[in-house]
Amino acid sequence: MNYSSKSTKIYFASDAHLGFPNYAESLKREKILVQWLNEIQHDATEIYLLGDMFDFWFEYKRVVPRGFTRFLGKLSELSDKGIPVHFFTGNHDMWIFDYLPTETGIILHRNRQIREINGKRFFIAHGDGLGPEDFGFKILKRIFKNKTAQWFFARIHPNIAIKIALRWSQHNRYNEKPEHQIFMGTDNERLIQYAYRKLNEQHYDFFVFGHRHIPIEIKLNDTSTFINLGDWLNHFTYAVFDGNNIKLKKFDVP
Repeated sequence: MNYSSKSTKIYFASDAHLGFPNYAESLKREKILVQWLNEIQHDATEIYLLGDMFDFWFEYKRVVPRGFTRFLGKLSELSDKGIPVHFFTGNHDMWIFDYLPTETGIILHRNRQIREINGKRFFIAHGDGLGPEDFGFKILKRIFKNKTAQWFFARIHPNIAIKIALRWSQHNRYNEKPEHQIFMGTDNERLIQYAYRKLNEQHYDFFVFGHRHIPIEIKLNDTSTFINLGDWLNHFTYAVFDGNNIKLKKFDVP
């Protein structure tokens, strides 16, 4: 996908975890997120939402989780205006099926994407389960992605199933523990080490990840930049690519 450098402005954000920790707090963040989308829509050629936008999501055949109407309406509006909105599933909202793409027009991605934009090579992913580490999570993710497991979960009444899932989601919050809210150095940051390994295979100008809930922008070498987007729980950070360079920015919360 190529654009002229004059027209290219691509935005990236992740990890809003809408629904957490309660309705009132989630609604505040949802309104801020929609305000950001309102402000960028005038010059955005594409928008990438890199996963965990919802703290939990599951689509039954005829039932979807209640709430998030402002956010979903904004996604629909952006799509109707012809702005492609790429929506990556994360480890909290991997159970998006056909409802969101059909209803809002988002372009759904379940796996990492390699994109060439304006002559720059991007590696884009949520970031969960990449690399050889984190075996326990990879096993759990394989169970959650299993069609049989999804079928059995869908047989549970939504009132019970969603209540169970929300409790699980809110108690399984590795990234929210205080000891994981600080940058641990390039040698100890799993996604940075993963990016270095990928660079040994081929060149990428930019790595853009979510999942890690802290904003990180570092140069991996003279020609490659690593971005972790942070979150919309505490940091309200995002990245913007102007056709040549990518920068991590913070939204001014009212």
